[in-house]
Amino acid sequence: MNRNRADFEEVLSPNLYYDKYFGIEAAKLLPGEYYVTARNMVLVTVLGSCVAACIRDRSCGIGGMNHFMLPGEGGDLLSSSARYGAYAMEKLINELLKMGARRGNLEAKLFGGGNVLRGFTAANVGERNAEFAIHYLRTERIAIVAQDLLDIFPRKVYFFPESGKVRVKQLRSMHNDTIIEREQEYKARIKVADMQGEVELF
Repeated sequence: MNRNRADFEEVLSPNLYYDKYFGIEAAKLLPGEYYVTARNMVLVTVLGSCVAACIRDRSCGIGGMNHFMLPGEGGDLLSSSARYGAYAMEKLINELLKMGARRGNLEAKLFGGGNVLRGFTAANVGERNAEFAIHYLRTERIAIVAQDLLDIFPRKVYFFPESGKVRVKQLRSMHNDTIIEREQEYKARIKVADMQGEVELF
C-alpha cells in the first residue's frame, strides 16, 4: 500500500494555526516541545535562553524543530543535565528518520541561547544551551549550516522545513515578560523531573 509522507506525521506541539502573512499552516512551539513535518508549513517559536535546532533532510524537505534548555549545571554530553538536551535532539532526529529522512542528508540551523533570564546570568544558561547544541550536532556529524546564537535579545524564529529557509526577528523591545516567565516555568519543571529521575519532557 502506498502512503503519503504526511500520513506519518508526528505532532508533539498542539499549537497549530493558519499563518495569514505567509499563507500556510503553522505550528507554534513552546519550551519543551518539538514538531516534525513533511508538509509545506512554517514552524514558529520564540526563544530567550532556550535553543531551537531546525533540522531537515536537504534532499526531500522533511524537517522539524525543537525548543529546549539544559536544566542544571554542565553542558558537556556526559553531564546529567545534558541528558535533557540529548533527549530533545534524539527525539527530533528519530522522528525525522521515522518519517523518511535520511541521516546522511540532515543539516541543522541553530538559534537562541540569549542571556535574557534574570537571576541566571552567573550560570550562563543561554551559553551552555548553545554550546551543548553545537557539541551534540558535531558529535553526531550533522552539518550546522547556519546559526544565530547568544547575544542579549530574545528571538522569534520562523522555519520553513520544505525549503530550509529561516527568518529570525530579534525582539529588542519587550512589553511583557511572557518569554521569561515561560522559560523560568520550564526550567523549574525540568529541575523537578530531574530530581524524580524522569526524562519525558515533551
